[in-house]
Amino acid sequence: MTPFVFHRNAVGVAILSLASLAAGAQQAEPAPADAAPTLKEITVTGNPLGGAELIAPTTSLSGEALLLRSQSTLGETLDGLPGVSSSYFGPNASRPIVRGQDGDRIRILQNGGGAPDASALSYDHAVPVDALVTERVEVLRGPSALQYGGSAVGGVVNIIDNRIPSEPINGFGGRADLGYATGNKEKNGGVVLEGGNDRYALHVDAFDRRSDDVAVPIELGCSKPGSPWLARRICNSANEARGGAIGGSLFFDQGYIGASASTYRSTYGTVAEDDVTIGMKSDRYALEGEWRPGGFFTSVHAKLSSTDYRHTEYEGGTAGTTFANKSSDLRIEARHQKIGNLEGLIGFTSERNRFSADGEEAFAPHSRTRANALFVHEELGMPWGKLSFGARTEQVKVTSLGYPADPEITRFAVGERSFNPHSAALGALVNLTPQWQLTSNLAYTERAPKDYELFANGPHVATAAWEVGDPSLQKERSVGFDLGAQWKSGANRAGVNAYVTRFRNYIGLTASGNQRDEEGNVVTDPAATDTLAEYVYSGVRARFTGIEASGNLQLLGRDGFARASDGSTLDLEWRGDLVRATNTDTGEPLPRIAPVRVGATLVYGNGPWSARFGFDHNAAQHRVPLVGARETDAYTLWNASISYRMKVQRAALTWYARVDNITNKLAYTATSILTTTVYPDAPLPGRTLKVGLRVNF
Repeated sequence: MTPFVFHRNAVGVAILSLASLAAGAQQAEPAPADAAPTLKEITVTGNPLGGAELIAPTTSLSGEALLLRSQSTLGETLDGLPGVSSSYFGPNASRPIVRGQDGDRIRILQNGGGAPDASALSYDHAVPVDALVTERVEVLRGPSALQYGGSAVGGVVNIIDNRIPSEPINGFGGRADLGYATGNKEKNGGVVLEGGNDRYALHVDAFDRRSDDVAVPIELGCSKPGSPWLARRICNSANEARGGAIGGSLFFDQGYIGASASTYRSTYGTVAEDDVTIGMKSDRYALEGEWRPGGFFTSVHAKLSSTDYRHTEYEGGTAGTTFANKSSDLRIEARHQKIGNLEGLIGFTSERNRFSADGEEAFAPHSRTRANALFVHEELGMPWGKLSFGARTEQVKVTSLGYPADPEITRFAVGERSFNPHSAALGALVNLTPQWQLTSNLAYTERAPKDYELFANGPHVATAAWEVGDPSLQKERSVGFDLGAQWKSGANRAGVNAYVTRFRNYIGLTASGNQRDEEGNVVTDPAATDTLAEYVYSGVRARFTGIEASGNLQLLGRDGFARASDGSTLDLEWRGDLVRATNTDTGEPLPRIAPVRVGATLVYGNGPWSARFGFDHNAAQHRVPLVGARETDAYTLWNASISYRMKVQRAALTWYARVDNITNKLAYTATSILTTTVYPDAPLPGRTLKVGLRVNF
């Protein structure tokens, strides 16, 4: 199987001023179809050994593919990839959902290391990353993600930004992006600068993104001061985000060492409440290095990061609840030399998190989580392919510190729980023919309950519930199996993966049938108002089954049914997935699961021109729990894009335009809790035209 690869400009990236573009316009000429910068290929890191052939189902987005998909949130950027949907808490906050699993079952990494925030705690908490300064996003699905811990049982999303260069950069250059979108009047810009020589490399990046309320096909009410009472927009969905980073590396004969400092700031409306905004900041400091001593251990790679995350929820102009998460993350991997056909590594990780929530909507206590883990990953080359084996053991301690800001608040349990999760996985890759390949993975995974699953006890606006944790929860256990087949012949390819995961003690929120008042008292009067439904974290048996498929069929071109005299190509990209998630204790479906989805895109290329036209169809979702979920209708979203590449002196320019939801279809997604809690106030965005320019040189 041909590996997923991405390309990195050896001279880095920089911004052109509009004045220099104008000065060079007379020298501009169309770039040929292959005029993209000649860049080095780097294998996707879904395999910790960097092998070209991947047993794990992995998707990688970079370059123009990432540019044309990018949205203001990580979840919406990845939504629609096989097996990946979005939690969609409006246009400003969403996390990826992988194979029906979200929250703390999906691990979000930055350059392979931890990047904790508060996005898994609540749907309205944004992930502090932006595609404008991201080089590549990888999605690792299925059982083989266990090397990243029990919180990766659903999958891993790795955001790669090269803020600590791992290879020398000879010269200086840059990448710049400018964009504008009509649906929310978004204006964005980003710049990445890199330079260096054989001994050092420097990296600088910055971005800014601003948008108004998002346009939708229907009129919606809005009580926010200064906003119209009725408008075709999602009330309180405006957003401002900005950030940047500086980093660098020193290279020596046996490796390198580097450091980076980055910041992210955002102010955005929460959508669920008309007059509540979130002011968020995240500062991250990272060290990374590699030493190649020779001998038995051929390389030792280490990453250390510290993140200071905080956001405050404002009601009007008044500060309300503040959430903070201070964390550190250490990861060390030592790769040993080959023993026959066996190669592999051993590793150690250590994570420290200190969480706090202060204010009226603090539904979880102050807490401290400490986790240490040892893991091993080995691969054995065989004449027919390869086998892989991985194992991990962890020690996790979760401590509730109550509510120190006000000792009179005693609703939170105080204490400590200790867990010792163990996980193991087997994988196989079989090369049947030069075109056909089979893959399979089997894993047993244990996950320690999170602090809020154990100790929550308070009102949570994002879920419209009074959430109650259970300090006696045990480890979540699961067994997962997937089987895949891939075929590739020239530009034509196809792949399919089927999977099943069975959970013992699947931890989720379950309606208890009780109502609570604003003080947390259980209300027995059925006519009482201003109450919240009580939801309790509890463990049940659950089963996830599904299938995902994608491929490309060249209709016109060297590997197509016909060839064009002008060298143009026409490809049909297709995709689809299905997931079924069931509470096997009750037989009820689990909530917020994507329905059957299919999509296809025609891709045309002719010299410097390329164009795309396609659709994504979501079937109706009627498999929902009896309580706490809403059925959704089927919908089809059409989209199109066009791009043109040219050169101006040493710069490569890509002009592009993209139209999303061409028919202005009214649609509600089954994977968003807003579809239930604030219906009909949070549909998917209406028709939007985005135009932009990317400059590489």
